[in-house]
Amino acid sequence: MDYKSSLIQDGNPLENLEKQLICPICLEMFTKPVVILPCQHNLCRKCANDIFQAANPYWSSRGGSMSMTGGRFRCPSCRHEVIMDRHGVYGLQRNLLVENIIDIYKLECSSRPLQKGSHPMCKEHEDEKINIYCLTCEMPTCSMCKVFGAHQACEVAPLQSVFQGQKTELSNCISMLVAGNDRVQTIITQLEDSSRVTKENSHQVKEELSQKFDVLYAILDEKKSELLQRITQEQEEKLSFIEALIQQYREQLDKSTKLVETAIQSLDEPGGAIFLLSAKKLIKSIVEASKGCQLGKTEQGFENMDYFTLDLEHIADT
Repeated sequence: MDYKSSLIQDGNPLENLEKQLICPICLEMFTKPVVILPCQHNLCRKCANDIFQAANPYWSSRGGSMSMTGGRFRCPSCRHEVIMDRHGVYGLQRNLLVENIIDIYKLECSSRPLQKGSHPMCKEHEDEKINIYCLTCEMPTCSMCKVFGAHQACEVAPLQSVFQGQKTELSNCISMLVAGNDRVQTIITQLEDSSRVTKENSHQVKEELSQKFDVLYAILDEKKSELLQRITQEQEEKLSFIEALIQQYREQLDKSTKLVETAIQSLDEPGGAIFLLSAKKLIKSIVEASKGCQLGKTEQGFENMDYFTLDLEHIADT
């Protein structure tokens, strides 16, 4: 805090100094001991402890068994996060300079006469100071107004007691709001962490899935090559078998054709003796040739290759 620059501003130096000595929590002049936060802002230690306890309700009190780890809260002036050690706010350094300035300021104020007009006066009774508070009308007034004026039937209370009560209530509201803000900030931080972890997990799962699919693609490609090779081999074996049968039947056909031609020529022989010499042998050869027509053949469905097909309907459905 730059007190020197504050004091050289236009206006009363004491008034400027007083503004710099106001606690942002209780809105009153700092009450000793004054602690300085890491962000260089100051708080009454009592006020600092109030917002610290509100932000860390489960932290052990100083009088009890202290937690081995400290809590945290946010500076009410700049929202900087203050992380405590196991001593809590009692581990914060005291600002002795500010405490000395407060003592000097109070001494200076007590040595000066009260300036005229420094205390508000009643508009109805110009010589009377405003010293009571009308609870009915909710406004400050003077004793004469209560005795003889407009507030005779009203309920009143000492101005200072109402003043202190209102300041205490406002300070409590500020502490509650600061604690609420800390909780909201904690939730925001948790949600931001959740968002970050979600992105990291998503990226990791994508990488793992891509790697597994790459492995699966490699396996499928290898299986594809293997099946194509088996189909080619099966095709070659079947074609070789068919071509061998064709060759056997062609040889048998040529043999039968020649035998038919020979038999026809024998039928044209004019002499019975010559025909009889060859007829018996020809008949035997024809009978044997007829039996030889029962060569091998392909079974039903021999040409099919359906057992190499893949059923992918159940995969597509998933």
